[in-house]
Amino acid sequence: MSAQSTTVPSTENSLKGGFTQVILATLASTVGFWAWMAIAPLQKTYATEMGLDEGQISLMLATPVLVGALGRIVVGAMTDRFGGRKMFTFVLLLSIPAVLLVALAGSIKSFPLLLLAGFYLGVAGTIFAVGVPFSSAWFPPERRGFANGVFGMGMIGTAVSAFFTPRLAEAIGYFPTHLLIAALLLLMAVLSWFFLRESPVWQANDAKLIPKVVGALKLPVTWEMSFLYGIVFGGFVAFSTFLPKYLTTIYPDDVDAVGAGTRTALFAVAAVIARPIGGVLADRFGPKVIALISLAGIVTLAYVVGQQPPEGIVTGATFIFMAAAMGLGMGAVFAWIGPSTPKDKVGAVSGVVAAAGGLGGYFPPLVMGATYNAETNSYQLGLWLLVLVGAFALVVAGMLKDVGRKK
Repeated sequence: MSAQSTTVPSTENSLKGGFTQVILATLASTVGFWAWMAIAPLQKTYATEMGLDEGQISLMLATPVLVGALGRIVVGAMTDRFGGRKMFTFVLLLSIPAVLLVALAGSIKSFPLLLLAGFYLGVAGTIFAVGVPFSSAWFPPERRGFANGVFGMGMIGTAVSAFFTPRLAEAIGYFPTHLLIAALLLLMAVLSWFFLRESPVWQANDAKLIPKVVGALKLPVTWEMSFLYGIVFGGFVAFSTFLPKYLTTIYPDDVDAVGAGTRTALFAVAAVIARPIGGVLADRFGPKVIALISLAGIVTLAYVVGQQPPEGIVTGATFIFMAAAMGLGMGAVFAWIGPSTPKDKVGAVSGVVAAAGGLGGYFPPLVMGATYNAETNSYQLGLWLLVLVGAFALVVAGMLKDVGRKK
């Protein structure tokens, strides 16, 4: 069902139906992200039932992020070769056993098995690297910020996971909840196989994986965007996984597991809404200025969080605006990639940049766990590190060359 052509259609009519394809890809990504983040919403349950300490909890939360990050390099390059339809189906099907293994680990209360399951669960997080080249191919270069912004809304799967996973576990039970997630993965794999189709302008790239990735790494834009995306998306992933732990630790009398999940869901929704806005604004005004606004917002709001304000409106608003700033940055970075990258390297570059974003989300939970001050019940040192790194990224972004704006 994959569509290829030896000539590249240039008319808008040749890309008719692209928005529908991107929406379906976004739904597939949503389910993949839900599976990827299946462990984090129940971290307090695992910690209590398995007697985990701060370091073990941080490792448990970070492991799926690491594999999901590094796997994106391979999956992005494979998407250039095999196309989005096949790769969406493959990633979704491969994620099903991982979710079932998490269910088994939690049921028998085995921390080593949970770590192994979390490692495997990272496969679900690679789905993002499939959708970027797939979505980009369905839109002309000047609208790829919009296309990738819409696809990026699949991140709402983290909100779905944070909101529904603990509630489903309470309502229908722990094991049935994971069976439901596995069933949704299977359903989306079937829909992807039968209803997704490649853009008429897409052409398979049969270059070998390692030379392809090496070729992407030789491009300056790969390193530049990897660093920026490591801050904006990495920050989003880190807070999406660690926020339930953060809230129940810092505000134990005010926030329970379900309440923390609700707040984390709102955090994710804010980023999801802001991401396509960031892409559209980047198409209009240029990605550089949007990236600068994003990073300035992150730095400012991370400082506010570091002051550990009382739980309530200020705290909630701070996290929501921080998520929105991260979403704007995510949209800007991928709007920056499209016009700056050779067409045959978009998948490989996107995979590397997406991996960098995932890696950016891997280390903060470990750092937060390592810098936690039990005497003052504070993560202030870890948050200060975010402020410093964000400020450095702001300087770097200011020095980069913009790709211009839509005329």
